[in-house]
Amino acid sequence: MGYTIECVFQCDNHLGEGPVWDADNGLLYWLDCTGRRVGKPSIWQLDPRSGATRHWSLPMDVGAMALRTHGGAVLAASDGFYLFDFDTGECEVVHRVDTHGGRVRLNDGKCDRRGRFFAGGMDDEEELAVCSLYRLDPDFRVTEVDRDIICSNGPCWSPDDRTFYFADSFKQALYRYDFDIESGTLSNKRDFASTSGDAGLADGSTVDAEGCVWNAQVISGDLIRYTPDGALERRIGMPVRNITSVMFGGDRLDEIYVTSMGRVSHPKTHDHFAVEAKPQFSAGALFRIKGLGIRGLVEPKFAG
Repeated sequence: MGYTIECVFQCDNHLGEGPVWDADNGLLYWLDCTGRRVGKPSIWQLDPRSGATRHWSLPMDVGAMALRTHGGAVLAASDGFYLFDFDTGECEVVHRVDTHGGRVRLNDGKCDRRGRFFAGGMDDEEELAVCSLYRLDPDFRVTEVDRDIICSNGPCWSPDDRTFYFADSFKQALYRYDFDIESGTLSNKRDFASTSGDAGLADGSTVDAEGCVWNAQVISGDLIRYTPDGALERRIGMPVRNITSVMFGGDRLDEIYVTSMGRVSHPKTHDHFAVEAKPQFSAGALFRIKGLGIRGLVEPKFAG
């Protein structure tokens, strides 16, 4: 059976990221992490049945979002963790983190199946390993669980909750850790996969019901599926180069949503990004893949 890739919405995101499928209501949420820098909304919502969209603007960058069990969302934003109210559009700070003078901002994040929110930082210059990975517990306590990171991306868990996957994009590495679901602790960090021989870098990830890891490769535009032992199982070329994250959705969780980036200005400390004067056609759009015959898992919510 063949698959199809379609552009669902030409949202022109500056840095589209962090798709979250709301299985209870059949809605997709995603972010434009740095959209506010160019006067664009930060949080987006799509109802795939009607095509209706909503959006909200924030006064700061936002790297990740998870829905809350009792409504609203938790955000990993420029300087820390916030709670967000969709009805009022208001943010409430929970905990601020060290931003190294504004150079570091929180980036990618997801919840484990006990409702803890894991999110890590990135160096905005994409150069120094000065960032940390944090765990926000439902009682709002924050714990540093890893450090010496350049760019946090792709946190996700195996279906049995025994393995945590994580990428440090500009180290060109994906890692796996042993995960204790009872305590939320990480141990035994080791290599899972590498992008050193690829044209792209590891960005956002998710895990399917078979335990395989899907990773969006920014720069190359390849959507990668890794087996649980880190072997490359398939590579799907997307219509744009700078894809950023991936999430299963749809009524049967058998559709894949992929976000992308329209930004053309990047730090000059490395040569990973091609020099562009304007975005590639459809860069920054939201895409959907149908017909793969693979299902995802319900995305956990923040229990706080």
